[in-house]
Order: sequence, then structure tokens, then C-alpha cells
Amino acid sequence: MDASEAISVAALRRDYGDRAALAGVGFELAAGESLVVLGPNGAGKTTLLRVLATLLRPSSGEVEVLGCALPREAWKLRGRVGYLGHEPLLYRDLSGRENLLFHARLHGIDRAAAEARIDELLAAAGMSRRADERVAELSAGMRQRLAICRCVLHEPALLLLDEPDSNLDASGRELARALIGPGEGRTRVVVTHDPERALPDADKVLRLSVDGSAELTEATAR
Repeated sequence: MDASEAISVAALRRDYGDRAALAGVGFELAAGESLVVLGPNGAGKTTLLRVLATLLRPSSGEVEVLGCALPREAWKLRGRVGYLGHEPLLYRDLSGRENLLFHARLHGIDRAAAEARIDELLAAAGMSRRADERVAELSAGMRQRLAICRCVLHEPALLLLDEPDSNLDASGRELARALIGPGEGRTRVVVTHDPERALPDADKVLRLSVDGSAELTEATAR
């Protein structure tokens, strides 16, 4: 893997029983680039993201993320990735602030530094006034904003984003863009059903098919 590459995938296959969710997927992504992943339901978009996030083991093929060979070196990678999935991964009986403090402890962030970072993120996400309410009492859009704060709290080198605009209105999308959009050297893999919004920020586009195959192209809209 070249030092400038963030991700290198070759002949990746992931099977669920007799069905191949991914079959022969390959691509490379340089540090600081954004890859947008498109495809119909069942094409393996979320499966790919979960493999890159070390949440699923590949059935075969070679996967290297931030210099870590998966799955063998998954333990070295997990603290360097920010993963935003379909579920916000928040404890509903805790407040938003308590959730973020818990996440900071998992990453070994000093309490004082964590509190300052959390205040900064809550303000950026427009959640300062609601941060001390139980997550269960918040709207889906507010939970998504908190999930985005959780995703970037530990300042990861790579963002893996599954439908990041989910449940966000126009105002929420604008705030989220500052935290998880392109720029400032962010390396991103973004799964989306809305190419109209995602493609202008893409460097590369990976189109997955329901037969598990993939096509990689350079983005032209940027």
C-alpha cells in the first residue's frame, strides 16, 4: 500500500450463506479524497462500509485501511475511524452530552479535553440547548446530529458515512457538512441514495450492483 493511500481493496468478496453481497470489489482511495458509493438496495453498500469499519470480516480478498491489513490488524484501526451507520449508536436513557462523554472515555480522551471538544461539537451541530435531554426525548434529526458528533469526536483519520443526511432537514444538512463534509484533509467513504447532493463532493464514485460486482470511476462533477 502506497503511503499516500488511505484504502486499498482488491478482489473483495463477502458472502451471506450462498449469496455474494460483494464479489470482486476493488478500488484505491488516496488520503484526503472522498469516495461516494452508489447502488440499489441489496447491492452491498452497507456491507462494504461495515467491512472497512472492521464490523464484518471479508470472506476473501485483500483489504487495507490506513495501513492496517484487515481483518488481522483490525485492533489497530478501530480508534482511527469514525463510523456513522443507520443506527445512531446512542444510549437512549442518557443525555446527548453523557453519550459523548462515554464515547470520549472509550477513546481515552482526557476529561477536560473531552468536555471542551464536546462543547465545540454540540455548538457546531446546533445541539447545545438540547444536549442535556435524554436521547429518547429527542427527534430523529436531533439524534442524527448527536451521532455525527459521536462520529467525529475522536478526530478520526477516516470517516465512513452511511446515509449521513438521514433524518436531517436543510438546516441540519448544512451544519453536518461542516463536521463531516469534504475539506481539511478529510478522507471519506459516503454511502448514499441521493447522488445529486453527494456527487459534487466526490473524487471517485463506486457503483455496486445487486450481483455483487462494482465499477469505479473518477468523479466529474467536482
